[in-house]
Amino acid sequence: MNTHPSASFDASPFDITLAFADTEIGENQRWSTWPSTMPTERGPLPRPEWVVTSAAAVDTELGILKTGKEADVFLIERAVPGAGSRPGTSTLLAAKRYRDSDHRSFQRSSVYAEGRRTRRTRDARALAKKSAHGRAVAAAEWSFAEFAALSRMHELGAPVPYPVQVDGTEILMEFIGDDRVAAPRLAQVRADARELAGLFDQIVETMHLFAAAGLAHGDLSPYNLLVHRGRVRVIDLPQIVDTVSNPQGFDLLHRDCVNICDWFARRRVACDAEDLFAALMTSAFG
Repeated sequence: MNTHPSASFDASPFDITLAFADTEIGENQRWSTWPSTMPTERGPLPRPEWVVTSAAAVDTELGILKTGKEADVFLIERAVPGAGSRPGTSTLLAAKRYRDSDHRSFQRSSVYAEGRRTRRTRDARALAKKSAHGRAVAAAEWSFAEFAALSRMHELGAPVPYPVQVDGTEILMEFIGDDRVAAPRLAQVRADARELAGLFDQIVETMHLFAAAGLAHGDLSPYNLLVHRGRVRVIDLPQIVDTVSNPQGFDLLHRDCVNICDWFARRRVACDAEDLFAALMTSAFG
């Protein structure tokens, strides 16, 4: 599966035009990076009306949402100063920033990357040599892979955050939560038996959608499923795998089934990992 919406990773800074030179930028702020991205680095059309595309917008970092093995997620407000709260002038975003290989501990990356292609031969050589450029490319490979996966699954109707843009090692995506408070992970949710059964049904439906597209999440667990207003949203998709081109694709799909069913079974929701896996295989080849 080709997971790159862009030909290569460009870490060059965006030069702000003098048109907004009179706007004061604070310590935790920057100009919106939207104008510096190419069309292929922006989310699928039609865009939600809340997406802010103005070059006059400012990104304000509000704090950290999550620290992970390979990336950290920050809360960002992108807003046009003085524009009020009209649609398309202010929004909250989750900014996922990947570390390079010197500063991350994602040990199983080669398992998920099998079957993927790097378009530029220079980038491929740098990856093989593990040079400084290669480490930067490797980090961007994961951000572009996740952005492509989010874009594809959004277009298929999967419950994933809308991917706003990718810029080097940073993905900006829809913030899932209320009043600057992120939605809880499934592992944190306290629900009764009926509610849990409903959440399980939603997850199974989403897994079928992935399988029908020839994909597996690859690392599905209660820790990368959010529950927002009773609906399950799938996050953390950098390791998404093509079940055909990746030699371990079906093993990873089976592991997803085991992870989910084990968690729900411990909470007395009737489910069977082998039955689920068989049903997903039918979706994949039906």
